[in-house]
Amino acid sequence: MEHGVDLALQISLVLALGAFCQWLAWRLRIAAILPLLLAGLLLGPALGVLNPDEFLGDLLFPVISLGVAIILFEGSLTLRISDIHSVTRIIRNLTSVGVLVTCGVMAAAAYYLAGLDLYLSLLFGALVSVTGPTVIMPMLRSIQPTARIANILRWEGILVDPIGAVLAVLVFELILSGQDAESLLEFGKVIMLGSVWGLAGGVVLGHLLKRHLFPDYLENYAALAWLLLVFTASNALGHESGLIAVTVMGIVLANTKDLDVEELLSFKEHLTIVLISMLFILLAARLNVEHLASVGVPALLILAVALFVARPLSVLVSSIGSSLKFREGLLLSWIAPRGIVAAAISSLFALRLEGKAENADLIVPLTFAVIIGTVLVQSLTAGWLARRLGLSSRGEQGVLITGANKVSLAIGEALHEAGIKVLVADTTREGLQQARMKGLETYYGSPLSEHADRYMDLTGYTELLALSRNTEANAMVCARLRHDFGHKHVFSIVPYAGEEDNLRKELAQGLRANLLFTRDATWKKLASLLGQGARIKATSLTEEFDYEAFNATQKAPSINLFGLNERGRLKVFSNFEELNPEPGWTVISLTTESPEEKALRQNGRDPEED
Repeated sequence: MEHGVDLALQISLVLALGAFCQWLAWRLRIAAILPLLLAGLLLGPALGVLNPDEFLGDLLFPVISLGVAIILFEGSLTLRISDIHSVTRIIRNLTSVGVLVTCGVMAAAAYYLAGLDLYLSLLFGALVSVTGPTVIMPMLRSIQPTARIANILRWEGILVDPIGAVLAVLVFELILSGQDAESLLEFGKVIMLGSVWGLAGGVVLGHLLKRHLFPDYLENYAALAWLLLVFTASNALGHESGLIAVTVMGIVLANTKDLDVEELLSFKEHLTIVLISMLFILLAARLNVEHLASVGVPALLILAVALFVARPLSVLVSSIGSSLKFREGLLLSWIAPRGIVAAAISSLFALRLEGKAENADLIVPLTFAVIIGTVLVQSLTAGWLARRLGLSSRGEQGVLITGANKVSLAIGEALHEAGIKVLVADTTREGLQQARMKGLETYYGSPLSEHADRYMDLTGYTELLALSRNTEANAMVCARLRHDFGHKHVFSIVPYAGEEDNLRKELAQGLRANLLFTRDATWKKLASLLGQGARIKATSLTEEFDYEAFNATQKAPSINLFGLNERGRLKVFSNFEELNPEPGWTVISLTTESPEEKALRQNGRDPEED
């Protein structure tokens, strides 16, 4: 009983520590892998408090195995063939020939510098050829490169994660099966069996989900149960074929026509966060101090090869025939942090290869050295390099608008005409279609989702305007993205006036959202004014026509919305600070026109010219 209590307590503490590390990474805008690894190293090799082999015992291997299966499946769910065809040449090259170049160079480094045999070296090369969105996205938020560089790195991380994992699994299966003719035949059988199980499992699950045979609350649970069943059944019939099966299964579902996997992907992402948090602490705690010391010099040399040879050569080869400029290639050559897939799969493979391959225990410390080294070095230096190369977006400005409705689209169009880039996010296709017709960028989906973390590119966007008619939704968006934009740059509109909405105002303020414009400038009021013919216009201030004179000419109930200072920087009228525009500024306001002005405009004349 005591052992059971201790086991439950230790698992609970690991999960709680994982949550803290994830929160710390979010607060510091760093990859979660760093605090998770640090926590594991402190509890394991440093203090000896946590020994996963001792407190999990026979459960260790199944826990890691099932965790890796779910991580691989979640990654492969993002591998849409249409995405690969739609991305640019440089991204296709980086995720194909670039992966092979990185794998080959890192395999050669492991072979000559660490003394691994040929096949273990190939396995190591495959493991460290992947980056992954979980380490790329936090780094991009910190570095803030140009949109083109951010787009290349983001897509590379999304696509190369499952591609590199498949390559590593294939090399692993080859090592287990041996290299003679009979073993190669067995290797082919394993690949075939895993592919068949994955294809069948994906087709069956896709069919069930498309026909909605499960109620909504059971779909994710049923999908998880089916995934684990396919994984374990494939392993039972063909030794180690389960990883191939779950990867193929995810790819099949991702490319099934008329199947929306976003809900499934969101659920798997939430589960993956829990698994990653727990696995990383456990895996880091298992690191052997003697092994770390024994690979110290080779690990540093291999890290140097990864930083200064493998990645630059991969980018150079991948850029052939593309429009990539030299400065862009130089920055891309310095950003390739390794992450979660490499750490999780290397630890699983090391466990499976114990006693079957000489020096297999060196795979984990070498992989972790590359992970920690690339994340640390590149996180600390890539931002500086981007600024030196003139590829930083820190000077850019843009506005993210959540909610595609008549008010938000009118505001977005006015900002767009003023030279501010605008991104509109919503879950309604009709509203986004209208936004695109006005020349605005759009994102289809909830900005609160994990999908948005992967696919919604916020490079260069500096202000958040929550313009939905739902106060609680606005407050949640502001709370979620407040850390990314900064408290001073997060604003929410009040949908409706009245005593009931005073409570909603308090809710929004409690989540630290600045109220847009004036307190009585509710969404309903703005929509009413727009419906009555009011228009949003920009007015330049001069020494003769200053802000006081401008306000004197405004007809009630006009509302000042934004200001552009003499340097063209956007300022928002809100409860956060009182703006006092000076000569040289431009004021953007919602203005009620007189009947005479309306008549002039209907006749095709600009009232301001008369």
